[in-house]
Amino acid sequence: MLRKWRRILPGCAVIALSFTVASFGQAADGTPPSGITIPGATTPATIPGIPTIKIPRVTQAPKLEDFEGMVPNGAATQLQRVTNFIQNQPADGKPATERTEGYVGYDDTNLYVVMVCWDDKHVGVRASLTRREPSTPFDSDDYIEFTLDTFRDQRHAFLFDVNPRGVQADALYTEGEGRDYSWDTLWYSRAKVSKDGYVIWTAIPFRSLRFHPSGENHWGIMLTRYIAQNNEFDNWPELSPRLSGRLNQEATATGFDNISPSRNMQFIPYVESRTFRGLDTRDPAQPRFDSANFRGKAGLDSKFVFHDSLVLDATVNPDFAQVESDEPQNTINQRFEVFFPEKRPFFMENSNFFEASLIGFGSLQPRLVFTRRIADPTFGVRLTGKQGPWNMGFLVADDRSPGLIVPDNDPAHGQRAYFAIGRVSHDLGEQSSIGAMFTDREFMGQFNRVGGLDGTFKLNKNWDASYRGYMSSTRDTVGYSFGQNHDAVLVGSGRRFAFNLEYLDITPKFLTETGFVPRVDQRAINQYWHFYWRLEGKYLVFHGPEENATQMWDHHNQTVQQVASADYVFGFQRSIILAPIIVYQADTLRPIDFFGLPNNREFAQTGGGLVFKGSPWRVFSWNTRIFRQGTVVVVPSAGQLPYTGDETAIFQTIGIKPINRLQIDNTYILDRVDNGLAHHAVFNNHIVRSKWNYQFTPEFSLRFIAQYNGLLANPRFSSLQTTKNMNFDVLFTYLLHPGTAVYVGYNSNLENVDPSLCVHLPGSEQCDPNGPGLLRSPYRLTNDGRQLFIKISYLFRR
Repeated sequence: MLRKWRRILPGCAVIALSFTVASFGQAADGTPPSGITIPGATTPATIPGIPTIKIPRVTQAPKLEDFEGMVPNGAATQLQRVTNFIQNQPADGKPATERTEGYVGYDDTNLYVVMVCWDDKHVGVRASLTRREPSTPFDSDDYIEFTLDTFRDQRHAFLFDVNPRGVQADALYTEGEGRDYSWDTLWYSRAKVSKDGYVIWTAIPFRSLRFHPSGENHWGIMLTRYIAQNNEFDNWPELSPRLSGRLNQEATATGFDNISPSRNMQFIPYVESRTFRGLDTRDPAQPRFDSANFRGKAGLDSKFVFHDSLVLDATVNPDFAQVESDEPQNTINQRFEVFFPEKRPFFMENSNFFEASLIGFGSLQPRLVFTRRIADPTFGVRLTGKQGPWNMGFLVADDRSPGLIVPDNDPAHGQRAYFAIGRVSHDLGEQSSIGAMFTDREFMGQFNRVGGLDGTFKLNKNWDASYRGYMSSTRDTVGYSFGQNHDAVLVGSGRRFAFNLEYLDITPKFLTETGFVPRVDQRAINQYWHFYWRLEGKYLVFHGPEENATQMWDHHNQTVQQVASADYVFGFQRSIILAPIIVYQADTLRPIDFFGLPNNREFAQTGGGLVFKGSPWRVFSWNTRIFRQGTVVVVPSAGQLPYTGDETAIFQTIGIKPINRLQIDNTYILDRVDNGLAHHAVFNNHIVRSKWNYQFTPEFSLRFIAQYNGLLANPRFSSLQTTKNMNFDVLFTYLLHPGTAVYVGYNSNLENVDPSLCVHLPGSEQCDPNGPGLLRSPYRLTNDGRQLFIKISYLFRR
């Protein structure tokens, strides 16, 4: 194992050494020249045109009770008051429709932020008791949010959200990429709703933040209130969509004297016991059941903060049993891999340090870091942080999965892969940066290594650009191969317009085994724009056209794909969106794409669709997408070549909140393809999912998920096999705070598998090695997997 790491670590060591040398002696952020002031602020702004607020040190910690009657009393009178909130949406630049006041102050250990939110017009306060930090927090609730850019670099920030029931959500914000709600830290909140509105009190321990301690710290700050009934965002200071970016519009907070994150060490040990029974198909010819009773497991997550801004995370024997299953997607008749986002907290936290910002075309841009490739780690170590203008991220981990997914007699059985990822970037001016990164995966003498440079550049207040250039080197059983990946993006945005342009060039032999690049051998131009007329009327808020286009060639200058789509979108009050869409797409399949094709063959399709979504009431929201278009059937029956089919695709979600404690999210996905010439179905793929979450108390919740997947295939026109699957998942959670929790879960899976599993040899339980493998039943569902687990974790913090 040590020999493997000697091969992996030098690439990361070069980047780490460059970071250390360049950052040595860097001072903390200095004090820029003075500028303007704002009402209520006592210190001039540090950047011209940017408001400044001096946050006072309080002698007594404020409490929620100090705001009885929606006005400050007692210790709260020491706090600095912030008013004049301005709309960002729906009426940009206009005063907020409801009064909002913010109060801020600090003492030796905490930053205090209190938001007083009036309901003078009696539109009603939306507030549900939900679990802490759902994947889309407070999608139909009122809430407040404050942003803390503790390094004041206008690139990274902490976000803290609270709804009127005191439910928390926290996130890391990266300019150009948005919010990452996988980040968790310990902080405190309380809330109270009255006939006049609501008050939210928060206390953020300084040890839960990262910043450079100095005699006087300057931070970026922004306060936000969301009024769900009006779909209204109110901000202080003003956050205008006329400008590109968010953190470049934050206010400057001064007055932090002699504060420090102090020493911070966290340890989260866990113990778990599970009982399971599952279907083992590692050897397709010999399927069998595997089981265990009350199998114990233990592990440890730890965190160390040093130099006040560098964080070392380590995990030993991590477990992710409580992580929710993936949201359903259609994976049938797909030529290329479908992207499922990472959900495991250890790999999601601080992930923004490991890759350059994906601006403009995040869904199309290659990702060099896709940690789901590390499927089953026994350990991981991550170092992230910021020193002066330098940002860094390093990760090493192993992965047992390559040695577990093969039969016991395979030479790879029991072997592990090893991963190393490193990136360093340097801030340039206002929201620009350059960076270098390196990734490596090693397995049984084979390797895949990728390295290169990237840059993100702020051109002016509305335009940004980025470039990423990488090279790959791979050694496998065939030999050595090399490839290149170049990605250039130009993005413009304003209140009415958006324009994105990308040039992407990936050579045929480019490979990243740590990332996600579903298609190589392409030179592509991707383009998107929209223009909205913003009426901001009583019913219609905005309307306007949108357009997407892609032109793609391979490296022999053969056109392999053309896509053009256009829609006209109408945005109404109460978050209602309506958009009819037309689509044209042409794909060229080459003999290299499909065995048996004698030459290139082009498939052209047209179609149309409709998007209709909204959240007009607290108790109900929906999202409907319906498309009817041509498609290429790339799963024809044996002996046939790909052909054009007629596709009907429906994606429907419905969210219901019948009571404040219960959230129900339902999803239905239909993908039906017909053989137009034969007038018969090729396949019908149905996915139905229902997720229920009931919150007994702020700490105690029940989550239930039921999902049905049904693929009905026609063997005359498709090589697919009919499969049916029903899965049930139940999880009881007692979450005192992040890191301290008790989980009790049960999962059961039923599939149309024949109970005998296979064709047996005469008079034997052994499967016939020349048989068809796993047998399926046309109707009967057999329980082929179930699991019961109990997991307990506890946060120790010093």
